[in-house]
Amino acid sequence: MENNIFLFVPNIIGYIRILLIGLSCFYMSRDCVRAALYYLVSCLLDAVDGYAARFFNQNSRFGAMLDMLTDRCTTLCLLFVLCHFYPNLILLFQMIGSIDIASHWLHMHWFIEENYYNDISGGKSHKTVTEDTHWLLKFYYTSRAFLFFMCLGNEAFFWLLYVGHFTNGPAIPLLNTNLIPMLAFIFCPVATLKTAISLVHLASASRDIARIDAAEIQLKVTNEKVE
Repeated sequence: MENNIFLFVPNIIGYIRILLIGLSCFYMSRDCVRAALYYLVSCLLDAVDGYAARFFNQNSRFGAMLDMLTDRCTTLCLLFVLCHFYPNLILLFQMIGSIDIASHWLHMHWFIEENYYNDISGGKSHKTVTEDTHWLLKFYYTSRAFLFFMCLGNEAFFWLLYVGHFTNGPAIPLLNTNLIPMLAFIFCPVATLKTAISLVHLASASRDIARIDAAEIQLKVTNEKVE
C-alpha cells in the first residue's frame, strides 16, 4: 500500500496517546501521581501531532477524527471518574460530557460533509472558520493563545477536582484555604466558558447541517420539476 494512512506519523502519535490514556485510566482510582503523569504526556503529544501532520504533509480524515475522538474520550474518561468521586455532581458531569461529545461530533460531521464529500477540502483543518462562523468560535479557533488557555484551563479544572479527591494540597493560611481548592476555584470560570463555547459550537454545527439538508431537499425538488 503506497500511502498507508494508519502508519502516518501523526496517527502513530495518536496510537501512543491512546495507550497513555489507557494507562492513566488504569491508575486513576488508586494512584493519582501516575495517572496524572501519563495523562500529561498524552496531552503534550496532542500538541505535537498537528505539527507532525504539517511537517510530513500527512493530513488525513482518519487522523483528524482520531485526534478529535481521542481528545473527547480522554476528557470523558476523566469525567467518569469524577462522577464516582463526586456523586452529588453526577448530573453536571454527565451534561458537560454530553455537550462536549455532541458539539464536536456534529461539527466534525459538518466539516466532512461540507469539504471532503464535496472534494474541496484543500487540506483545511476542522478548525477552519468561515464568514458564517459565530464570532465566539472565530476568536476561539483563530487565537492560538486563547484556544490553548481554554483547553488548558478546562483540563486543569477537572484534574484539580480529581487530585482534590486525594489531597487538598498545602495550606494557605492567609487565605484560609488549601492550594488545590483555590486553584479549582480559579479555573472553574474557564471550564464554564469552555462548556458555553461548546454549546455555541453545537448550535452552529446544527444550523450548518440543517443548511446542507435544506440545500439537498431544494435540489431534489428542482430536479423533480425538471424531470
